[in-house]
Amino acid sequence: MPFDAVFLSAVVEELTPVLTGERIDKIQQPARDTVLLHLRSKGKLLLSANGSRPRIHLTRASFENPAQPPMFCMLLRKHLSGGRIAGLTQPEAERKLDLVLDCTDEMGIPCQKHLILELMGRNSNLILTNGDGRIIDCMRRVDFEMSEARQVLPGLFYREPPKQDKRIPRQTSEAELLSLLEAVDSPKRLDAWLLDTFAGLSPLISRELSYCFCGEVEADILTLSRPELARFLARELAMTGEKQPVLLLRDGAAKDFSYRPIAQYGDYMTSRRCESFSALLDEFYTQRDRNERMRQRSQTLRKSVTTLYERTLRKLAAQKKEREATLDRERLRRMGDIVTANLHAIQRGQTQLRAVDFYDAEMGEIEIPLKPNLSPQQNAAKFYKDYAKAKHAEKVLTEQISAGEIETQYFAGILEELDRAENERDLSEIRVELEDGGYLRAADRQKKRQIRQAPSKPLEFRSSDGFPIFVGKNNRQNDQLSLRSAHKNDIWLHIQRAHGAHVIIECGGAEVPDATVTEAAMLAAYYSEAKQGQNLPVDVTPVRFLRKPNGAKPGMVVYDRYRTVYVTPDESLPERLKV
Repeated sequence: MPFDAVFLSAVVEELTPVLTGERIDKIQQPARDTVLLHLRSKGKLLLSANGSRPRIHLTRASFENPAQPPMFCMLLRKHLSGGRIAGLTQPEAERKLDLVLDCTDEMGIPCQKHLILELMGRNSNLILTNGDGRIIDCMRRVDFEMSEARQVLPGLFYREPPKQDKRIPRQTSEAELLSLLEAVDSPKRLDAWLLDTFAGLSPLISRELSYCFCGEVEADILTLSRPELARFLARELAMTGEKQPVLLLRDGAAKDFSYRPIAQYGDYMTSRRCESFSALLDEFYTQRDRNERMRQRSQTLRKSVTTLYERTLRKLAAQKKEREATLDRERLRRMGDIVTANLHAIQRGQTQLRAVDFYDAEMGEIEIPLKPNLSPQQNAAKFYKDYAKAKHAEKVLTEQISAGEIETQYFAGILEELDRAENERDLSEIRVELEDGGYLRAADRQKKRQIRQAPSKPLEFRSSDGFPIFVGKNNRQNDQLSLRSAHKNDIWLHIQRAHGAHVIIECGGAEVPDATVTEAAMLAAYYSEAKQGQNLPVDVTPVRFLRKPNGAKPGMVVYDRYRTVYVTPDESLPERLKV
C-alpha cells in the first residue's frame, strides 16, 4: 500500500494542528506492534510499527487489550502518561515521524521526550528517547548481530536510519529535472525512473504521474518530449496543491488509497473521497487488522478443528464403502439356500459346489466356494451367519454414517464460527464447547468457570425502523438467543442450507416491517459461509416454531413452518446498523 513519505506528510499536516497541546490520559498496547495513546479531547491516536501495515492516525475503532500489559506499554505509561504533545516533525521525504512530548520526570521536573515512529516495512519501529536523544526503550531491539550498520538498544544514542541516495522531489528544479532526463540514453520506463531517482514516491504515484503525462503507465522516456516532461514533473513534484484522502474501491471493497485522485485504473476501480486521512486509514486498516489478529490467535484451534473435520470425513468415506459392501448380502442368503438344498451331494473336504441356481429364471448352474474344514451343514450355516452379520452391519453403519454426517456439519460450522470470532473470549467459548463435547482435552477449569460466568454477548444491531437485531457469534450464543432469550413471537432468521449465525429480530409482539426483515436477512447472509454469494435464500420464521431435537449438537435447531427471502449481502450494512 502506498504509505510513502508524501502520504505521511499529508497525515502529519492534518494531525499537527489537531494534536498539538493534547494531553495523554491513557496508553494501551492491544497488539505486539500497536500502541494507542488516549488523548484528553481528540480520542485515540494509533501508532503501528506492523511490518506490513505501519501507520499513524486517529481511530474510532475498539480494541481488545491483553490481560497483562506488555513491558513496553508499562514503560510508555511511566514516561508519557500526563504528558502533552508539543509537535510532530517529519524529515523531508522520509518515512519517519517524531512526536515531541512535554513530560515530567520522576522528580516532577519538566522535561522533553520523543516518541519516534519509523514506517519502513519489516524494519518499522517505535522508539522512545529522552531530550538529548538517548534511547530509553524501543518496540523492536536491534543488536549488532541483527545489523552492523545501526543498533537500536536502550542506552544508546538514537541514530537516523540510513538515507537513500535519491533526490528530494520538492527540492528539484525544472532545470535539474531536464538535465536528469536528458542523461537517460537507453530505454527506461518513466515510472521506474521516478522510483529510482526520487525519495518518498510510491510505485502507485510513479505510475500515476506517467499516466497523467502521456496516458499510459509504461511509457518510455526516450519516446517523450523531455522539456515538456520536465515542466510537468516540476509542477507535480512541487506538491503545492491540496492533498486529498482518496480511497480506491473495487466491487465496493477498499483496495488501495492515495493523497490524490487516481486515474490510471479507469473503470476497473472507483474512487471515494474520505472526510480525513485518519478516517481513510481507519476504514482501510481496521477490519484487516482485526481479521489478521484473529487469524493468528485462532490458528491452533483452527488446526485442531480442521484435523477433526478431515479425520471424520475419512472415517465417513470408509464407512460408506463398507456399507456398500453389505448391500450384496442377499447373494449370501441365496448361496446358503442352494447349499442346504444340496447337502446330500457335498462331501466333507470339498472346496466347491456346482449346482443348479433355482433363483435364476433360466435355471443356470452356479459355482459356490466351500470351506474344506467345515461340514456341509456348517458351510450352509456360515452363509446364513455372514448374511445376518451383513444385515446387522448395514444397520449399524447407517447409524454411524448419519452421526458422522452430523459431526462433519458440526465441525464445518465451527470453522465458520472461527471466521466470525471477534476477540479472545469468542475463541475461548468455542474452545470450551469443544472440550465439553469431548473433542479437545479440557484446559484449566478455573479459566473455564470464569468464561461461563462472564459469557460474551451477541452482536447487536438496530434496523432502520428501530427494531433491535441480534446475531449469534458461536453455537452457544445461537442456542441462548434462539431457545432461551428470544420471545416466542420474535422473528428468527438463518441462511438456508449453509452454516451461519442465528439472527433474532426483537419485535415485542409488534408487526415487523419488510425493510427490517430484509436488513436482518442481509445480516444472516453476511454472517454465513455464503457471504460472497448473491440472491441467497434466508429462512424466516417466528421463534415459537423452533425446536431442538434430543441429543442435537449445540447450535442446531429444526423448524417446519417458514418463508424464504432472497438477499445479497452488503458489506457496509453491519457497520451502519451496529449498536
